[in-house]
Amino acid sequence: MHTLTRTATTDMEVTSIRLERELKEKLKEISGNQGYQALIRDILWNYVQQKSGEYTPSVSRTDIRATISAIAQQDEQCALTGKLIQPGEPMLLGLTTSGVMIPLNLDSLG
Repeated sequence: MHTLTRTATTDMEVTSIRLERELKEKLKEISGNQGYQALIRDILWNYVQQKSGEYTPSVSRTDIRATISAIAQQDEQCALTGKLIQPGEPMLLGLTTSGVMIPLNLDSLG
């Protein structure tokens, strides 16, 4: 997951959000020592960055467990090289060690 500079909790605004009990428990399980609220903030920041075009995952080749051949359905950016993958172009989907699927150029692992 993308690591962000931490803001002191005293500089944050309090926001209430309702979550299903099962979702909250799953978040607690996967957050470990980080805490589920910090995990939720990371998830939300990643989403905002992806939607704004500012997201640049910090992954390396050693983070990739497996790849699947795919065809881009929209503009994608290779997570390793930053190179644009256009709709209709062949690409790879890389499964990372953290279980995230990332877009890859065909030549990014070579």
